[in-house]
Amino acid sequence: MAINRDFIGRTFPPSEPYEVSRVKIREFADAIGDPNPVYRDPEAARAAGHPDVIAPPTFPIVVSLGGGALADPELGINFAMVVHGEQRFEYVRPVRAGDVVTCTSAITEIKAIGNNEKVDIVTDVKTSEGELVCKSYNTIVERGA
Repeated sequence: MAINRDFIGRTFPPSEPYEVSRVKIREFADAIGDPNPVYRDPEAARAAGHPDVIAPPTFPIVVSLGGGALADPELGINFAMVVHGEQRFEYVRPVRAGDVVTCTSAITEIKAIGNNEKVDIVTDVKTSEGELVCKSYNTIVERGA
């Protein structure tokens, strides 16, 4: 069954606020195997010009992968057949410990590629004050749709 094309252009409400902590940043850095001290040590982060530890560049995947957009059953995605096709981020500034962020996602494209369906999602990651931190661009592919 094809993914519901009525979702193209749909913007979804902001996610629940997510508090970025030093612990979560350290755990993420450990998980990806990046020993950079700016992800763990506040003094190293300050020496590099940051007010506190910063998150690795791929950290927003924790909060930005479509949220409500992908969770809507009317979209018609078969998650058993989904693979992550592409991911990129455009930063205004790094994610920092102490940030409280929300994500607002929009589905920008759904199209067939052979027997597969491709869904592109753009997500604005903003602080609770409304400051844009980064944009996340995700492509997911439903195989054999």
